[in-house]
Amino acid sequence: MKALVYNTFGGPEVLEYREIADPVIGPNEVLIRMKAIGLNFADVYRRKGNYHLAGQPPYILGYEGAGIVEQVGADVHGIHVGDHLALADVPFANAELVAVPVDKAIPLPDSISFEDASSVLLQGLTAHYLTKDSYAVKSNDVVLVHAAAGGVGQLLIQIAKLLGGKVIGLTSSKEKAMVAQEAGADNVFLYSDDWKLAVLEETNGKGVDIVYESVGSTLMDSFAVTRIGGTVVFYGMAGGDPVAIDPRMLMDTSKTLTGGDLWNVLTSLEQRVTRSSELFQWMEEGKVRVSKPTIFALHDGQEAHRYLESRKSTGKILLIPSNGETI
Repeated sequence: MKALVYNTFGGPEVLEYREIADPVIGPNEVLIRMKAIGLNFADVYRRKGNYHLAGQPPYILGYEGAGIVEQVGADVHGIHVGDHLALADVPFANAELVAVPVDKAIPLPDSISFEDASSVLLQGLTAHYLTKDSYAVKSNDVVLVHAAAGGVGQLLIQIAKLLGGKVIGLTSSKEKAMVAQEAGADNVFLYSDDWKLAVLEETNGKGVDIVYESVGSTLMDSFAVTRIGGTVVFYGMAGGDPVAIDPRMLMDTSKTLTGGDLWNVLTSLEQRVTRSSELFQWMEEGKVRVSKPTIFALHDGQEAHRYLESRKSTGKILLIPSNGETI
C-alpha cells in the first residue's frame, strides 16, 4: 500500500509518499480501505517531534478518517466486509489501508459521507465533550469561543447555540469573522481590536459565563473577561504556551480553570458510538452543519501540512487516498 511517512522530525519536507507493507490485522481488528482522512494540528506536532512516538521509523501520521471494511478479524462479530466505518483515534491513518481495533470502529450511517465523517469526527467529538462534560452549556449561558472560524470553533458555536447559549466568537480577520457568523455566532470580535473591552461591554461589564480557550497565550485575557464564578476551559495552545496560573486568583474570584482532552473521554466503544451517534443525528437533522473541507490528495501531504500551518484555512483539511473517490 501507499502511505505518507517520515523518518526524521522536521518541517513538511520530511514527509514522503511511498510504498510500504500492508498492515496485518489481528483477530479483534478490521482492515479499512481509507476513503478520506482528517488532517489535524496534532499531526503537525507529531511530525515536529513535540509528541512522543512509539516504535521505529518510518512513522505514519494520522488517526482520523473513514472508509470501507476490506477484511475482518477471526474474532470480530457484527462487522462485515463492505461496511462503512469511521475512526477518531486510530494511529497510522495516513495510508490506503488501516488496521482498526474493533472497539475503535465507529459505524457510519448511510446518510453521512466519508468526507463529512472525516471532517467532523475528531473536531465534533471534541466540541461535544467540551460543551457536555468540561462545562455543560445551558440555556442563556454567554459563551466565548476562541479561534471561532476553525473546525472546532465552528462546531462549538453550533452546539452551544443548540444547547441554548449566546455565543461570542474571536477571530484573526474579517473574513474569518464572517465564517464564525455564518456558523451562528451572535457577535464576533477581532484579536487585532480591543476584544477584551468589547466582550465586557457586550456583557454589561459582567463578563462571560464560559470561555473555550484554545490559543494558550491568551489564557489570562480569557480570565479577564470571565465573570465572577465563571469557567475557562483550556483545551489547546495553538498560539503559544500559557502563563502559570496563580491559584490565589482562582480563589479570590471564584473562577474555575479546567482542562479538556478527548482521549480521556473516548475510553470505550460505548463512548465512541454514543457520542458520535448524537453528533451524526444532529447533522442528519440539520442542527449541525459541516463546512466544506479543503481537499488534498494523500500524495500531496507536504502541501496540505504547509496549508494547515499557514492558518489560512477555515474548517477541515482532508487527505484523499488515490485508491478511490469519496462518497
